[in-house]
Parts: sequence; C-alpha cells; structure tokens
Amino acid sequence: MTAQGHVAAAPISWGVCEVPGWGYQLAPERVLGEMRDLGITATEFGPDDFLPDDPKRRAELLASYGLRAVGGFLPLVLHDPDHDPLPRALHTLDRFAAAGADTLVVAAASTGSGYDERDVVDGSGWATLFANLGRVAEAAGERGVQATLHPHVGTVIENRDEVLRTLDADMPLCLDTGHLFLGGTDPLELVASLGSSVSDRIAHVHLKDVDIEVAGPVRTGTGSFTDAVRKGVFRPLGAGGVDIGAVVRRLAETGYRGWYVLEQDRVLSGEPGPNGGPAPDVRTSLEFLAGVWPR
Repeated sequence: MTAQGHVAAAPISWGVCEVPGWGYQLAPERVLGEMRDLGITATEFGPDDFLPDDPKRRAELLASYGLRAVGGFLPLVLHDPDHDPLPRALHTLDRFAAAGADTLVVAAASTGSGYDERDVVDGSGWATLFANLGRVAEAAGERGVQATLHPHVGTVIENRDEVLRTLDADMPLCLDTGHLFLGGTDPLELVASLGSSVSDRIAHVHLKDVDIEVAGPVRTGTGSFTDAVRKGVFRPLGAGGVDIGAVVRRLAETGYRGWYVLEQDRVLSGEPGPNGGPAPDVRTSLEFLAGVWPR
C-alpha cells in the first residue's frame, strides 16, 4: 500500500481468463509465484476454476505466496427480465467474503459467450439492468463487499453514452482505463468530469495501457476484441497511448484511495520459458506506477 492507494495484480496479465478457448492457461503456482517474486502483495482471484473453490483453501493458498485477496471479476446478465442474476451473485459474494476479499467487479454481460459480440439494450432492458445492479450492490454491502460496475468491450456497457448513463446507477464504477478507451471514453476526461464526486462514483481501478494502432479496428467495430488482445493491444503501463500517469495523479488528487489493479490482458499460446512470459511486462508496469504517484 502507498499513501495514494493499494496496488494489486490480476491473473489475466498472465493470460488466465474465464472465456472458453481463450488461450493457454498457466498453473496457479507459476502465476502466484511470479507475483510474489515481483513484490506484489495482493491479487484479484481470476476465473472460477483458477483457484480452489473452497474459500478457506483459496485464502490459504494466496497467503502461502504472501498475497492478500482483493476480490474479482464476475460477468452477469443483468438486462434480461427472464434471467435472475442474483443467485450467482450471492454464491460469488459469499465465497469472496469468506476468503477475506472486499471487492466484486461486475460486468453487464451479453447473453452470448466471450467479448466479440454484444447485446444492444432497449428502454425496458435498461430498467431491468439498473434494478439488478441495485439488488447486487445491496447484497454485496450486506456482506461487507464493495460492488463495482466494469464497462467492458463486448458487454452491454461499452461505449461512452452507455458509460455515462450508468453514472446514475446504484453501483459505482470500476475505472478500467483500457476498456474505456477501446469503447470510446477518455478515462482522464471521465475522471475530470466527476470533480469532487470521484470517491462516490469510482470505487475500483484497473490500469491498462493501449497500443493505439492495434486498438483502431476494435474502436471502429471492424475488428474483434480477442484478435486485438492476441496482437498485443494492451501494453505495459507507459508503453501505450493512454496517459496513465495523468489518470493516477488526478485520482489521487480527488481523494481516491482504493485498489489500483495492474491488468494487461493477454493470450498465451503455450508455457513460456522460465525467464520469459508475462512477468517482465508486469515489472515494467510496477516501475512505471511507482514513478507517477504524486509527491
């Protein structure tokens, strides 16, 4: 922890993802060991099958690598009146709370799989979505967990108009600098527009930098998200075109003291060598972040 906030990692930076067929999935022992060796002391959980399902065993495994449980990502279909997302949310929240985690990151998932196609929501769908966000947020609060809403490519909340619409929801945002940029929202502009209400409207942060050229087809709708990730659309912090330093400084100036999770979504084709793979990029992001905190 710094004076500005908590820094954590996420398994997706090591290519560990909930999407079927995403890519080669590294074992927890390698991912958690490399986090520890980088000096990281907290992590999000990753997909359901990455860590032990039992909360006690999950917490013990993380602790054996010197890691604290932050919480994690949960895609939920929130806009379909014939689907109730609460049972899955409750199951996840109970496991998070039992493992000592304090953050649930909710994405408003489409009804398909993956993030290359998405549903477009009408007026009644938005009403259902907002109602379900309130239900999930209330259930999380009852368990001492902060629920946050994650705008994400390939979900119902992707573009700038959709992001702005959710600022009135009963759930604050997870500010993901990469997904916001890909969806057409300038993350720095969004933070600045919130003024003194940042601490009320942003409760969690995912830091990603973006290769502007690779991002182009995703932003124009002519290329898929998965293909862009394979091509390296997400870069170590400071190596892309998003002004991550300005975002972090503005958040700190406005009183944000929550988690900053380093995320560089990637797809692996196989087991990296012992001195290769994702760890060097994560180290670069850590070094960059250490250099941009306000003095």
